[in-house]
Amino acid sequence: MNETMVCAVGRVATQPVYREVASGPSARFRLAVTARYWDREKNTWTDGHTNFFTVWANRQLATNTAASLTVGEPVIVQGRLKVRTDVREGQSWTSADIDAVAIGHDLAWGTAAFRRAGKTEATAPSQVQPEPNWETAQEGSEEEAAARAQSGSATAVLT
Repeated sequence: MNETMVCAVGRVATQPVYREVASGPSARFRLAVTARYWDREKNTWTDGHTNFFTVWANRQLATNTAASLTVGEPVIVQGRLKVRTDVREGQSWTSADIDAVAIGHDLAWGTAAFRRAGKTEATAPSQVQPEPNWETAQEGSEEEAAARAQSGSATAVLT
């Protein structure tokens, strides 16, 4: 029962991918979380390192996530942190996943209109998205720089 619960505030970095699996609906997307700090020398806010998390949603949360989120939107994700290490082709890979309990838009950046999903309204997204490349970009790569520019700035809060 000792799980690491986190609350991550960031931006949707990839379009959510929705799948119907044997255990029920599942969706996942990448979340970009950029630390910001006050630079006293420049007298301005400065972006720090960007962390990327794969967010997993299941059942009704998956259906609502796929129907509600698009790339670049500011979100708050709460869930269980899962850090995994894997060896692929002789290289060690580490990934940080969040098994989401709750996902919502960050209202500090804009407004949202909540609609309760009824049993008949809770349908799967109309289009199945192509499978994205989930590999983590290397530090300083062009892919990471493009994702950071697209994702904007956000702050991470661990609880």
